[in-house]
Amino acid sequence: MAIHGGSRSSRMRKPKFAGKGRKRPIRQAAAGQEHSDDQNPIYLSGDPWQAPKVSVIVPVMNERRTLRRVIREAFRIHPHTEVIVVINGSTDGSLDIARRSGAKVLVYDRPLGHDVGRSIGAREAMGDILLFIDADMVIPAAKLRVFVDAVAKGTDVALNDYSGPVDLSVVHGVVLAKHALNTLLGRADLAGASMTAIPHAISRRALSAFGCSALSVPPLAHTMAIRHGLKVERVVPVNVGKLNPVRLKRERKNSLEPLIVGDHLEAIHWWLRHTDFRGGYEDGFRQRGMVR
Repeated sequence: MAIHGGSRSSRMRKPKFAGKGRKRPIRQAAAGQEHSDDQNPIYLSGDPWQAPKVSVIVPVMNERRTLRRVIREAFRIHPHTEVIVVINGSTDGSLDIARRSGAKVLVYDRPLGHDVGRSIGAREAMGDILLFIDADMVIPAAKLRVFVDAVAKGTDVALNDYSGPVDLSVVHGVVLAKHALNTLLGRADLAGASMTAIPHAISRRALSAFGCSALSVPPLAHTMAIRHGLKVERVVPVNVGKLNPVRLKRERKNSLEPLIVGDHLEAIHWWLRHTDFRGGYEDGFRQRGMVR
C-alpha cells in the first residue's frame, strides 16, 4: 500500500513490496549469477535463504542514472548482504531497475525525503549491521566495507570522517551546525562528522537504543547515540561533495541548509530536555538572583 504525504509527523502505512507482495528479497537467479538490466549485469551475493549479516538501505527518488551501479557495489560488501531499496516518488524508471536488481524493494508513490526513507528501510532490515548510502553516489564496495568492518569490531555508529570545508571566509551553516552540536555533546573529537552524511553504519544495538523513527532526523539519532553511551567513531573520509557535483548544483537552487540546521536545533532541544537547561555545562558562581 502506498504512503500518502511526505511529512515526518504523518503516520506511515506499510509499503508495497515489489514482486506481487512477496516480503522476501527478490532473487531471480541463483547466488553468484548475473542479473541483466538494459545495460550491464548486477551480481548478487550470498545465499538468499540465509539471514543477512549486513543490510544496506538505499532511499531512491529518480536515480536511474546511478542506481544500478550503487546496488551492484552494495551487494559486493559482504557475502550475506541484503539491499533494501526504498522507492519514493520515482517516475524515471528507477523502480524497474530496482526490481531487477535482487534487492528488497519498498514502494511509496510520493516523495518521503531521504531521511524518512532510511527510517523505513531500517524498520524492514534483518541484518546485524545496517549501512546507509544514497542512490546518486557510486561508492566502491571496498570503501563501504570499512564502515561495516568498524561496526563488526565493536563500533556502534561508524561515521564518514567528512567535516566539510572549514577553511573558507564564510563557512556553510550546515558545517557550523555539525561542529557546534558535537562540541555541545562533549565530542569535539568528532569535528563535523555526523549521521547527516553518508555513508554511515550502525549496529543493531544502536538501532534498538534510539529506534527507527529517530533516523528521520539524523542529528537527533546521533545525539541519542552519544547520550546512551554508545561507541560513536569517525572511520574514514569519503568526500561526498566531490562525488556528486550534480547535487552541489541542485543545492545552490534549492538549499537544504534550513532543513538540516533545523534538524540540529531539534537535536539540541532533545539534549537539553534530557540533561538540564544548560546542557550539562556549569553556570559558575554567577548569582543570577541578585538582578531579578
